[in-house]
Amino acid sequence: MKPLWLITTPLILMIILLPLGRATTSQKKAAGEIGISTLSKTAEALQSAHFKTMQEEFDSKPHNKYMQNAVTVTTINKLALNRAVVTGIDNSFSCKLDDWAATNQKNSGRCWMFAGTNLLRVGAMKKMNLKEFEFSQSYVFFWDKIERANYFLESIIDTADRPDGDRTVDFLLSSPISDGGQWNMFISLIRKHGLVPKTAMPESESSSNSSVMNKFLKAKLREGAKRLRDMRAKGASVEKLRKAKHDILAVIYRILSIHLGTPPERFDWQWRDKDNEFHRDGELTPQEFAERYVTLDLDEYVCLVHDPRPSSPFGRTFTVAYLGNVVGSEPVKYLNVDIDTMKKVAMRILLDGEPVWFGCDCGPQMARGIGLWDAHLFDYEGVYDTQFTLNKAARLIYHQSRMNHAMLFTGVDVVDGQPRRWRVENSWSDESGKKGFFIMDDSWFDEYMFEIAARKSYLSEELQKALELEPIVLPPWDPMGSLAY
Repeated sequence: MKPLWLITTPLILMIILLPLGRATTSQKKAAGEIGISTLSKTAEALQSAHFKTMQEEFDSKPHNKYMQNAVTVTTINKLALNRAVVTGIDNSFSCKLDDWAATNQKNSGRCWMFAGTNLLRVGAMKKMNLKEFEFSQSYVFFWDKIERANYFLESIIDTADRPDGDRTVDFLLSSPISDGGQWNMFISLIRKHGLVPKTAMPESESSSNSSVMNKFLKAKLREGAKRLRDMRAKGASVEKLRKAKHDILAVIYRILSIHLGTPPERFDWQWRDKDNEFHRDGELTPQEFAERYVTLDLDEYVCLVHDPRPSSPFGRTFTVAYLGNVVGSEPVKYLNVDIDTMKKVAMRILLDGEPVWFGCDCGPQMARGIGLWDAHLFDYEGVYDTQFTLNKAARLIYHQSRMNHAMLFTGVDVVDGQPRRWRVENSWSDESGKKGFFIMDDSWFDEYMFEIAARKSYLSEELQKALELEPIVLPPWDPMGSLAY
């Protein structure tokens, strides 16, 4: 008789290896439901002859060797920089609003709230007769994090009956909390939590360098998501899920307080203005402070976007599923307009003396050191001897472009009634651009601008009526929601 181990070992190996070699019926069914497929057996593999042809084509053109020699010893941006563009733009503007210093979001993704607080501080400085002033971005950051944690967990509860691998669930889990955000999300925070001066809640190590804090927040939120989904799978009611949610949020609040400090409930406010006069307002709540020193009517503001994809008609409103931070607040909503309308509205606002919050794809055709955006700033096509042919709509569809940065327009140069270039207040400190301010050529506006916040009164009657339309709901992963991630 053979020893027992000789009989059982092959059986054990078969059991272990079976899933590796053959999918079960349930696995095949699941794969079919979500559209998983393998590459066709007729797909072509590259052969040595293909590589030889590529090399021969490269060697046949002296231009390629010259570019290789240059780019291997210097950065491509130095080589491709169009000097005619750089020397053809000066820093003068027919309309310039700013006379204050640029801010610094440091190593964080808080551009949207810096742009928002930078917009609001303009009226506050005028009201308090101050040369310089900042609202606390760290205060807004704290409340965005805890509100967004709740929004995420509520989204997990809302999708708790969906299976593992569901695309929406996977998207939620891919980024349970981030630093980015949208205009409507900023306004929701101000309405609920108010504002404080930067002195009442200054920057911390983690507000300025948020990646480590975010790592632990994401870990706890994903743990929380698993707990809630496991509870639901065992039949727990929504009421029990919400009770568990509050236990999770208590830990999130603790982590935030350790990293950012505790937001003040009340604070004393007094200041000396630029004429050396002293003022004292006494003790205020953040809500009272915002009510007193936010001079803009935030209820008047709407978001205009330029989304040229064929599936996104102009004159329609849109929203993005599961995009938000404060549960119960108004949803993120966009009104899609053509690029000329966006330009005209932004220009009129600036000429009327008010900066403009905006969102864009800031990376392409940017010279950060000199603070310049121009659609023709770098001649990459000349370097590579090829054409980059995707237009704005195609870049959105094929994931080549998306909103990733928010800033403030503080000026515009108008010639014969048309904008020629735009002045931008960035939040990358005074070490980039011209003391933190950038120039955007109007050609760049066409290609990489996506969103502005504007008063409804600047819109035509037709567009104001369009705001009342029920918004088209875009999926959570749509690029129109990318600024928040």
